[in-house]
Amino acid sequence: MARSAPGIGVANGAEARERDEVLTVRDARHRITELIRAVGVGTLTTTSLDGRLVGRPMVLQRADFDGELWFFAYAGSSTVRQLRVNAEVEVGLHDPDGQVWASMSGTARDDYDRARAQRLWHPGLAGWFPDGVATSGLTLVAVHVTEARCWNVRDGRSVALLGRGGSAPGGGPTSTGDDGY
Repeated sequence: MARSAPGIGVANGAEARERDEVLTVRDARHRITELIRAVGVGTLTTTSLDGRLVGRPMVLQRADFDGELWFFAYAGSSTVRQLRVNAEVEVGLHDPDGQVWASMSGTARDDYDRARAQRLWHPGLAGWFPDGVATSGLTLVAVHVTEARCWNVRDGRSVALLGRGGSAPGGGPTSTGDDGY
């Protein structure tokens, strides 16, 4: 088995298919919710107007994962301008205690809904949005996750949590082991 970094097992071809778990969408969403609660902050990567990848830390919302991730942002920010031009994004998560990494890709949109903002608000956001949900220019960014993959250092596993289109990994074609290592 190849190694990409100390302690991170990388499987290839048939070996990967044997090791990948088949999860239901409900199970995958539960695992993603657990990871979100463990990490609190993810890296949202967009494509800049000149084609560069741009990542920035974003506070993850403390809600059950239902296929969409929600972030607070300013409507006039470069983040929102970028996703309006190219909605394809990636959200990276890392739980150092659990030694787990995850990558979720999908499409993003800005979608301000005051009632949703009130439900998702928590005091940890006040440093960026001092007037809470009444902060001028506040919007929400929704990421509709279409694929999610998780790597676990402890057991060297790579797990497709959600396949293309947000289906269960066994429900459609997914990458099993061709993760670019």
